[in-house]
Amino acid sequence: MKYEEILKTARNCMGPYCKACSVCNGRACRNQIPGPGAKGSGDTAIRNYQKWQEIRVNMDTLCENLPADTSLELFGKTFRYPFFAGPAGAVNLHYSEKYTDVTYNEVLVSSCADAGIAAFTGDGTNPEVMCAATEAIRKTGGLGVPTVKPWNLQTIREKFAQVHSCGAFAVAMDVDAAGLPFLKNMTPPAGRKSEQELAEIMKETNLPFIVKGVMTVRGALKAKEAGAKAIVVSNHGGRVLDQCPSTAEVLKEISDAVEGSMKILVDGGIRSGADVFKALALGADGVLICRPFVTAVYGGGSDGVRTYIDKIGSELEDTMVMCGADSLKKITREMIRF
Repeated sequence: MKYEEILKTARNCMGPYCKACSVCNGRACRNQIPGPGAKGSGDTAIRNYQKWQEIRVNMDTLCENLPADTSLELFGKTFRYPFFAGPAGAVNLHYSEKYTDVTYNEVLVSSCADAGIAAFTGDGTNPEVMCAATEAIRKTGGLGVPTVKPWNLQTIREKFAQVHSCGAFAVAMDVDAAGLPFLKNMTPPAGRKSEQELAEIMKETNLPFIVKGVMTVRGALKAKEAGAKAIVVSNHGGRVLDQCPSTAEVLKEISDAVEGSMKILVDGGIRSGADVFKALALGADGVLICRPFVTAVYGGGSDGVRTYIDKIGSELEDTMVMCGADSLKKITREMIRF
């Protein structure tokens, strides 16, 4: 299956909001919510994409002619590539009814595991979403990361019981989801978490805890003090706050402040293997890609996911070869111009 075929099929089955653009840059859907767009003017999602494009890679082929090793070790697991599928929720509302969160995660989780990476799964007000996501992860032997919303502690305990039963190798919480309209005024309550509250939540699990939604050095250090093993530099794809800086703009300073004391992942507008390379050069250990994986599932199911993973992976490998990096650890800031 070719990627162009995936896009063509997706355009015929997506709803009225997503256009399955050849490059998912946030412009066509701009501020479409419901839909895959961003909050307010839609500026943040567009900026996420643009700022990665302003970073250039430095070609250097005067080096030893070795094959590129794209593998990443994370929390005791080795993955084929340093990128993961990001969590998506309410896909039947924002895209089309071809899939529900349950059927979407069934396809995504297994396809990613088969292709040598892992998927982060979403959460929702419907308890069945987490039930199905963790069941899909269980079937892969734990190759997935359930992402829990910032509910109250009792609800989090219930969600964690499902996470622990599926054998997931890590668990995440997208704390920036506090800005999602459907979480406001909810029963059970959900929302922002203090550092102390976050620390109490982490006591409920022995799994590596990933805090998704960090956009400042201060936030990164608070997550570290609370006990996080990793963070995801993320502004939720622009869906929770307009006029936010892009993730590319804040990644370097956050990486410098953390100094290797915990793992750093990043998402937001990363759309090619070259973009993955740029993120690693700025200090990330890995990246998350979300919206294009939705397009891949809608446009090609399992085959679409594998095709998309191969596409991004081959682009990353090519960039590494042409810039003189034969392993992820060899990717340095000298290899990009920013």
